[in-house]
Formats: sequence, C-alpha cells, structure tokens
Amino acid sequence: MKSLIEFIKASTDCWHTTAEVENILKENGFEYLAEEQSWDLKKGGNYYTTRNMSSLIAFKIPQNGFKSYMIGAAHGESPGLKLKAIPQMSDGNYIRLNTELYGGPVLTSWFDRPLSVSGRVVVDNGDCLETRLVNIDKDLLVIPSVAPHLEKTRDINVQRDLMPLYALYSEKNDFMEEVAREAKAKKEQLLGCDLMVYNREEGRIWGPNNEFISAPRLDDLQCVYALLDGFLEGENHNAINVYCVFDNEEVGSGTKQGAKSDFLPSVLRRINKGFGGDYQELCLALAASFMVSADNAHGIHPNRKELSDCDNFPVIGKGVVIKYNASQKYTTDAVSEAIFKKICDRVDVPRQVYVNKSDIAGGTTLGNLAAEKTCVNTVDIGLPQIAMHSAWETAGADDTEYLTRAMKEFYSVGISVENGNYKIK
Repeated sequence: MKSLIEFIKASTDCWHTTAEVENILKENGFEYLAEEQSWDLKKGGNYYTTRNMSSLIAFKIPQNGFKSYMIGAAHGESPGLKLKAIPQMSDGNYIRLNTELYGGPVLTSWFDRPLSVSGRVVVDNGDCLETRLVNIDKDLLVIPSVAPHLEKTRDINVQRDLMPLYALYSEKNDFMEEVAREAKAKKEQLLGCDLMVYNREEGRIWGPNNEFISAPRLDDLQCVYALLDGFLEGENHNAINVYCVFDNEEVGSGTKQGAKSDFLPSVLRRINKGFGGDYQELCLALAASFMVSADNAHGIHPNRKELSDCDNFPVIGKGVVIKYNASQKYTTDAVSEAIFKKICDRVDVPRQVYVNKSDIAGGTTLGNLAAEKTCVNTVDIGLPQIAMHSAWETAGADDTEYLTRAMKEFYSVGISVENGNYKIK
C-alpha cells in the first residue's frame, strides 16, 4: 500500500479521498456494489459501496457465516475553504476567488502557501449528467497576508481576507474555463460544482530522530489510512469486518452521506438480508458487534500546556488515544474502553487517554452520531496531533503504525457477550 504521505497527496478533498480508497480496494480484489442496484452477496466475498462519491463502506464476509460486525469508521474530509457558486471576482487589477468556510479551519494557516483547487463537477452530455473529479494539479493560488508595517493588529475577516489570488486581471483569464478543461468539457456544460481549495505542500517526516510527520489533512486522513491498512490485513472467521469513511464530520454529519445518516445501518441490513437473516438475527448480530470511531485527538501542545487537562492528555508518538467525555460527545464507556485496551495489549500497542479540560468545551466526532442509527458498543479513539484544523498539521511518525497494528488485531477477533461478561476470541 502507498505511504501515508502519498495517500494524503492523492486525497485532496473528500471525493478524491473516496476515489483513492476505492482504487486501493480494487487492487485488493474488492467488488463494487451500487446502492441503487440489488446485491448478490457470497460467502468469502469482499465488497464495497459508495454514497455521494464522498462516503464509502467496505466489508469482508467470512466463509463460514457470521455472528457479528466489527466496524471501523473515520472521516475523509477536512476543514478548509469551499468555492462559492460564482467563484471569480475582479477589481480590474487582480482576479480572486470567492470562498466560504467549511468547518472550523485555523484561518492564519492558509496564508502564503501554494494552493490549488479540486473536487467534482457535473457535466451535461445531452442525454446524461456525468459526474467527474477534477484536480488542477499545479500551484494555482495564494492567499497573501498583510505586512505588519501596514496593519498593526491582525483582525481576519473571512470575506475580505481569505479570497485566494488567482491571476492578474485580463479578460482572457477565466477560472471556470480552466476547471472545464480539467474536466475535459466545455464551460457551458458544467451544471454543478463542488470545489475545494487545498494546500499543495507535500507531507514530510522530520525531527532529529524522524519522530514527527507534518502534512495537510492529517485530521482525519491519518486514521482513514491506518484503519484501511488494518482492515486489509485483518482476517476474521466469525464476524463481518466493516470499514467506513464518512463525509461531513466537520460540519455535524447531518447529511445523507454522514455518520448520522442511514448509510451504515442500511448496508448492515442489506448484508443480513442477503444471507436470509430476519430482524431478530440482525438484532442478535448487533448485540455482539463493536465499533471503533477513529478521529484524531488533541496532543498536549509544547507551548500551551495549560490548554490540556493536568493528567488526562496524550503526547505525540506515544501511541493510540482513547477519548472520554462525560456528556457522551465521545462514546467510550467502561465496556468499550476495556475491550479496546485488551485488543491493544494483545499486540503491544501503546495507548493513552484524552479527556477535555473541564473548562474548555469539546467537539464531537463520529461515534455518538453513528450510534443514533447503529446501536453497538463503541469506543472513540484517535492519534495525537497538534495544530488540529490547520492547513499544516503535525503528528507522530510512529503512531500510524500503532493504529494499523491495533486495527489488524481488531479485525481478526470476535466478541461474545453474556450477562455483562465479554470474551474476545
């Protein structure tokens, strides 16, 4: 499989992330199932399906039937800048692009970096509306900062300050014409666009002992990558292994392709029905199932330690993080904590804890939202990083391998439950 850095380079937005995962699955013999068609599932089969081209669920069916589902989930998009419907702006001197925020990016991190645009467009072919991915793979844009000589205090206004510079003014410069060329279409054929600005800097390993990795979109592509690696390596004889990449986590997951949607439960129901299972058999399988919700965690900051809890904080490079929250923004409880710790310990994966500082409000993630429709034991985990939501994030170089190893073991076991007692087989 590609390195994490190569994977991130190819995954410039949620649609390209899904496409990259899809390519890797195809290389490993997985068969595509369209949601809008009937499924013919076979024992021993490896399958995947997508929704909106931005979310994906893959699953492996054992040869000898199944008693439960082992589910891993991450999200494939990152906070940043999305182009508005009419993106091009001109004042007679420069051409800029009009953007709006997606999620909660660190605004200062987007200045003075090489940027470009990728996403998807819908092309009118006369008798068909065709969706195509586009990536203008060159240094295309920059968002220039203001020199301190001209502005003593820095008050960033999104509409004023985060409009990327595209070109010097000329009637010949037409951004949407460039997008159309990339899509191998004419400008007038473009009937719909979802286009994101992305940071083109390539990730790198650094530090005196190569202990750090810095890259765009580590939140949450680091988990997407590690879960996929573990999913491909794991072999399960008692459970169906399920791998999920959801869209829209950064804006609440409340979309048809988000963790809060019916995407995952509908796939599980179709699998159950595909092997003749009724509603009771589905309930029995879910009662013995387990989900790992993986989304990166705040590592303690080297310069701002007062922003972390005094004891319940993770450190970059020290292993997988288990996340806790009394208000259940994270789903971890005593049972899911113990099960995941046991899985980590079986393969010597170091583990840490994260609990938000009590006077700082925490965010939410995939687990509690997915649980609204898929009620299984769930643990919320992640990998420690700093500068979360920046255009350039930093994490531990070894932590990806730790999570891969833990997920390979997770995808190789089954869990049985009886009267509050749990066995990991």
